[in-house]
Amino acid sequence: QVQLVESGGGLVQAGASLRLSCAASGRTFSRNAMATGWFRQAPGKEREFVAAISWNGDRTYYADSVKGRFTISRDNAKNTVYLQMNSLKPEDTAVYYCAGRRVGPLNSASVYLGPTEYEYWGQGTQVTVSS
Repeated sequence: QVQLVESGGGLVQAGASLRLSCAASGRTFSRNAMATGWFRQAPGKEREFVAAISWNGDRTYYADSVKGRFTISRDNAKNTVYLQMNSLKPEDTAVYYCAGRRVGPLNSASVYLGPTEYEYWGQGTQVTVSS
C-alpha cells in the first residue's frame, strides 16, 4: 500500500503564497515509481485538476486557472511532491488533494490529468484565501 499525506494548507489573505507538500510512504511506494497530481475540491463543486508532474519530473501540466501562479515540483530522494502557490485568490479556496499513480519505465515522463487515472489519494489539506 501507499500512503500520501498532504500538509501546508492554511488561511491566508489574497495575494499571499503557500507551499503544499505531499509525502509518500509505504512498501508499495518503495518498489514503484509514481506520477503525481494535485486536485482540489471547493464546497458544492466537483473535484478539479490543478497540476500534475511526471515521475522523472521532466513534464508538468497545469489547469488554466492556476497557470503562471502555481508550480509543481518533486524531490524523489525525499519522496515528496510540492505545490508552490503564489498570488492566491479567494477562488483558490478548497481542499487540496494529492494523488499518485504507479508508472513503469516507459511512462516515467507521463502526466495524468483525470482523477480516475490515479490509484492513491491523500486525505486533503484545507486552503482558505480571504479577500
